[in-house]
Amino acid sequence: MKLEDTIRSIPDFPAKGIIFRDITTLLQNGAAFKQLVDEIVKTLEGIEIDVVVGPEARGFILGAAIAYAIGAGFVPARKPGKLPCKAMRHEYQLEYGMDAIEMHEGAVLPGQRVLVVDDLLATGGTALAAIKLVEEARGEVVAVRFGIELMGLPGRAVLSDYDVKAIMEFHE
Repeated sequence: MKLEDTIRSIPDFPAKGIIFRDITTLLQNGAAFKQLVDEIVKTLEGIEIDVVVGPEARGFILGAAIAYAIGAGFVPARKPGKLPCKAMRHEYQLEYGMDAIEMHEGAVLPGQRVLVVDDLLATGGTALAAIKLVEEARGEVVAVRFGIELMGLPGRAVLSDYDVKAIMEFHE
């Protein structure tokens, strides 16, 4: 199956000039969802991972499925104010504005080997914010994986210090 065919493109969302690549249509297709998870897992062969960090919200879905598939723990990186305990926070630039994510203190332990997973790589801001939280916790980011990479945007360059792979590519 060609996974790109399961992605819905929505023009002018969430702002004029943006083409939103909607992964929810892929997630609705059980075979496509399984294929995406399997393809990401295959890119991780030979990499020891203790915990997967997934940013809200679609990073939760992919990250949790991948953590289950590889037998690792899962840590959600949430929007501000959503976590009940003391949290670390990192602000970042989106393609269309500013945002922030938080992670519980102690969710990633010093020395743990961490995979960061999200649905889409555009500017790299969300993934870099998750990476900064992991590094602040003194975890080691050993890989960063995405379902989709938007080519022509600076995401890959922003994450050039890390092992980055995406399963699908879309040109803006």
